[in-house]
Amino acid sequence: MSNKIFVRAVLVFLAIAVAMVLIKALSEETSEVKIYFNNGNLDPEASCNKVFAVERDISKTTAVGRAALEELLKGPTDTEKTEGYFTSINPGVKIQKLTIENGVARVEFDEQLEFQVGGSCRVTAIRAQIVETLKQFPAVNEVIISINGRTEDILQP
Repeated sequence: MSNKIFVRAVLVFLAIAVAMVLIKALSEETSEVKIYFNNGNLDPEASCNKVFAVERDISKTTAVGRAALEELLKGPTDTEKTEGYFTSINPGVKIQKLTIENGVARVEFDEQLEFQVGGSCRVTAIRAQIVETLKQFPAVNEVIISINGRTEDILQP
């Protein structure tokens, strides 16, 4: 009888040890980033420049800024939508290029970013979502948004 109890105790101990190793390995494979959306519940006055963070787990990567933007472009999850989060960014937007040098993030999108986008509030909201998502990283102090190389005449109301 005591042999069976000892074997069971060893098996339980091994199962716990394996589970702990797996949890540690899985937690090292992902990192957490913040994605910024508008939220009708948290901002009932619909301030154009107010965005609110949600947290997302991403696969570990050296391109964490791009991964965060990719999550932003996916839009809010169904759960986040029920909590009032929404995006002002068009569906189907693609990142052409992202560079971060000397505190400046330069992100180039395709033309879908400004397709049928009108109104100063929506343009402000789009900019706020992108800028705040990138400025969470210590290496980013400023964000320059471009579309096919253009920076001056994009996202105009």
